[in-house]
Amino acid sequence: MSTDTPGIDPLQALRAPRDPACDVFLTGPVFLDIIFTGLDSAPVRGTESWARGMGSSPGGVANMATALARLGLRTSLAAAFGDDHYGEYCWDALEQGEGIDLSMSHTVPGWHSPVTVSMAYEGERTMVSHGHEAPAPAGAPVSTGTTAPTGAPASTGTAAPTGAAAPVPAFPRCPPRARAAIASLAPGRSEPWVATAARNGAMVFADVGWDETGRWDLDALPDLAHCEAFLPNAEEAMRYTRTDCPRAAAHALAERVPLAVVTLGAEGAYAVDGRTGVAAAVPAIEVEALDPTGAGDVFVAGFVTGTLADWPLADRLAFAGLTAALSVQEFGGSLSAPGWAEIAAWWQLIRTCASQDPAALERYAFLDDLLPTTARAWPLRRAVPTIGFRP
Repeated sequence: MSTDTPGIDPLQALRAPRDPACDVFLTGPVFLDIIFTGLDSAPVRGTESWARGMGSSPGGVANMATALARLGLRTSLAAAFGDDHYGEYCWDALEQGEGIDLSMSHTVPGWHSPVTVSMAYEGERTMVSHGHEAPAPAGAPVSTGTTAPTGAPASTGTAAPTGAAAPVPAFPRCPPRARAAIASLAPGRSEPWVATAARNGAMVFADVGWDETGRWDLDALPDLAHCEAFLPNAEEAMRYTRTDCPRAAAHALAERVPLAVVTLGAEGAYAVDGRTGVAAAVPAIEVEALDPTGAGDVFVAGFVTGTLADWPLADRLAFAGLTAALSVQEFGGSLSAPGWAEIAAWWQLIRTCASQDPAALERYAFLDDLLPTTARAWPLRRAVPTIGFRP
């Protein structure tokens, strides 16, 4: 569990007695992620590669659920868990370690947990996953439209390739009333719970994966009509909008969804508010990446937090980029997600560096109103990303 700064609730000023008990609802497959870092190059056929680092943690949708919970949002997750040791570990890590509500999740007897092995090198990663489709709980609705995989086989928040044996989550018949919900869109697939969540007042945030059909048709994403925000990467955004510029793509998407956010990798992110016409661009923070697994999920969690807290658009982008940058400096997708203690320690450290550009620091000045005046020193000790240690 992350060493957190107690008492920081980003929505405290907005909470009212009749508000939903749940801030964010999400559903999807939970993987056990086994991550190797410190590889000098990609594995070569017929040889043995030794990694200088290794970690294990809950992955898949657990990356985003953990990131949301560590930022102080009351998070509810509906997922299927195997009744093996991997499933028990993931359940305990999420419920007991992170305080995530798993009352809508279920354990499947005789079903083994899906597993992803991720190998990080040269700032990228290669992944191998294995899993079988989990039976839906009794009475759960099924997706409509063309059958497609339900989520990333490797904890990235993007869709799995067509034909992959990606496990499906336990879609709820009626999701809990929540301020927000997070969905992963796929061509030709509609999830009944998304429309239900939107009708019940939730702001729906959605990402999307690579379209293996090659059609790149926004009309093939029917649940986009229920979304408050759409967060594709630059390549996805340009293909869906038939543009050759990520910023032009964001403006085109803002004609279809109230908030369009296009992530630009090392160049940061660009967003457009379709209701007001306001646009914002924030550069990425330069860091030495140890493991990029789950960084996209952490970015989404940061943006959701800022949106629910009603921050200005540029502050939301800056905060999302900061949380993602902090996450890639640690092992593991979910266990690397920063809490407020990490954010406070970073902000205290960065202001003491003489080489920092004052204008760049000003971009994060909004943190002064959120963070305590004193923070523990950087770096902080993080959760041990492995299975089996006893206290």
